[in-house]
Amino acid sequence: MTKRCDEVFGVSHEILEDSYVDRGNLDKEIARNLSRKSHIALRGASKCGKSWLRQKSIPDALVVQCRLKTTVTDIYTDALSQLGIRLVIEEATKDSIKGKVEATATAGFELITKLKVKLGLESNQEDSKKGKMAGHDINDLRFISDLIKESGKRLVIEDFHYLSLDERKKLSFDLKALWDYGCFVVIIGVWTRTNLLIALNPDLSDRIIEIPVEWSSDELSQIIRNGGESLKLEFGEALISSIVNDCYNNAGLLQKLVLAYLDEEDIETEKASILLVNNIPKFESAAMSHAEQLDTLYQQFAKDVSSGIRKRKDATGIYAHAMAAIVSADDELLLMGFPLDDILAIAHGRQPRIIKTNLRTALQKLEELQVDEDGRGLVIAFNEATDEVSVIDRRLLFYRKYLTILWPWEDMIQEADEASAKESPIIT
Repeated sequence: MTKRCDEVFGVSHEILEDSYVDRGNLDKEIARNLSRKSHIALRGASKCGKSWLRQKSIPDALVVQCRLKTTVTDIYTDALSQLGIRLVIEEATKDSIKGKVEATATAGFELITKLKVKLGLESNQEDSKKGKMAGHDINDLRFISDLIKESGKRLVIEDFHYLSLDERKKLSFDLKALWDYGCFVVIIGVWTRTNLLIALNPDLSDRIIEIPVEWSSDELSQIIRNGGESLKLEFGEALISSIVNDCYNNAGLLQKLVLAYLDEEDIETEKASILLVNNIPKFESAAMSHAEQLDTLYQQFAKDVSSGIRKRKDATGIYAHAMAAIVSADDELLLMGFPLDDILAIAHGRQPRIIKTNLRTALQKLEELQVDEDGRGLVIAFNEATDEVSVIDRRLLFYRKYLTILWPWEDMIQEADEASAKESPIIT
């Protein structure tokens, strides 16, 4: 059967096997660590292929997607709901939660009953209807972990970076307890600091394995070659180099750019015989067209941040000056982490009244200004643990390379300066 190009290349919620590459033998490394008594943390850039990697390694998992304002309790509630169990929280404190579990499906009832039998607890049909205190004097986190273990599934927490600093810390301490109970978790997210979870809770040392999901240029090139082979397309080295350079180590963006290029070449299906493709001008045209498609996304990002800024009466224009410094920073700085002190030096140089305390407060609000009502759409983030700003969505770097625009905050800087001048007239 003739293959279509979009069955080989592109962004998909399912693994596209023809262009899948096991980078650095990560499949084997993850499989090895899944068999061991340890949590696993997968860190990597947005759309770098973490989800495909998780699907490949843990196809039958309890996957919880974090959003802005997600709490650790929300994570447990979501996980148990996937098992047909409702977790009802009656009281939550810093150190514990009290509640009950109720079966909402046959599978949930059978799981609760099976666990109670194993623990030597009484169980009957009425219990499942009315619900009982989680664990019956057993630590409820242990009861939750026992339910997850009894299900035979692995708990996977995706988009860890959306959790607030307080919730990250709480989860890091819960992970220690879960490890003690033999419930091992996979955490997936975007962060730049090595061993971030251990930094949040040193007791996790030797209890969690952090695996960076990174791509080398050779591995990204192999994605193109593998997919090309299945379509009987031979990609020229110059073309491969151009695509790899423009994807900013983002496998998702690379997949999209390859498909956009093939559309530009009017190639939609597998060829009858080997065809060489190496048209750089057509790739640049495809890249420009894709950048234009991203225009709405990043203009909305700019609009949302600007709207949030405009709701705050701020004579110094602190948000505007901060964003001007951040969005104009070098690629490498945004990828590795742009320190607060460096942002302050630029912003303070432009507006002397900007001070560090106020700048940090402003940066702490960046995330809530960007995300949608479902808590999604993060482009840049401020890591309160390291005092650094980093780009979460690397497509922003690609977008600004191809399109030169006037960001909304440039006008706001002028407005703030004019407002400041009116408030503080020069006396002669």
